[in-house]
Amino acid sequence: MTSITTTCRDLSELTSAAQTACRLLFQECYKAGIDFVFITETYRSQARQNYLYEQGRTRPGQVVTWTRNSNHTSRRAWDIAVAPPRNLYDISTLSKVGAIAEKLGIKWGGYWQAGQYDAPHFEIPTNWKIPKGYNLEGQVIVPTSSAVKVQLIKEAKKPIQNEKDDDIMKFTNSITKAAVRDYIKQAVDKGKIDKSWLDKFDSGTMTSGDFEGLKIIIAQRNN
Repeated sequence: MTSITTTCRDLSELTSAAQTACRLLFQECYKAGIDFVFITETYRSQARQNYLYEQGRTRPGQVVTWTRNSNHTSRRAWDIAVAPPRNLYDISTLSKVGAIAEKLGIKWGGYWQAGQYDAPHFEIPTNWKIPKGYNLEGQVIVPTSSAVKVQLIKEAKKPIQNEKDDDIMKFTNSITKAAVRDYIKQAVDKGKIDKSWLDKFDSGTMTSGDFEGLKIIIAQRNN
């Protein structure tokens, strides 16, 4: 069990939806060229929330929260900061992240009314879903320190295959291959078919369909 003075930055401590929302936010930030933000806090116990609320009120320090009822305790909120050399809570950066968040249905504390303003804070409603037109495009690395940058790791796409690639003639042994080549070469030598058919065979692009058609042509011209 973590101490009330300990900050939790573990993304896995959030709800599944909040984890997805956070990754989506960091992905879209990355795509917008904002790869220098990082998580400073995710889940808070109610005891920690109370402890923070008391700061600047019943115990020394600057006020850091306006409420005892935070969605950090329901695992649906997280706080972020900005890596050096920018200010830790650079409002220009946080505003850009906030604008991206709103498009994703994620609430930004920077839009809250006076007295509740909380620029580093982001949270989701209980019914949050990925908005239409968005999706996680790969593995999103969400930094929990200023030493790491946001990353989006995409899987390499497989090359698009020619629709006939699966039908390319394949041979289980060299004897069969040589026999087929000899059959085609004899037809070329006898003037039954054009040499381009032999070239196609030699290049490895002849399909089973090509060969079946070629046999019909040769049979017809043998009659």
